[in-house]
Amino acid sequence: MARQTAESLRKLDPSKLDHEINEAYRALFTLRFQHASRQLTNHRELRNARQKIARLRTIKRERQLEAILGEE
Repeated sequence: MARQTAESLRKLDPSKLDHEINEAYRALFTLRFQHASRQLTNHRELRNARQKIARLRTIKRERQLEAILGEE
């Protein structure tokens, strides 16, 4: 799982950002399943997956707030 910086994620258009969020949730589900079945070797991947989801959702929320504040 390659780490992406917040700057590179901010350059994505909204549809690609939504796609990245969905893929990150799928990856987290897979990691949780591997963890439950004791197949996960690197437990830090769980933390990295949760951080990536948080980063993506933060960027999405920033865009929502910019749209709201831009209307006023």
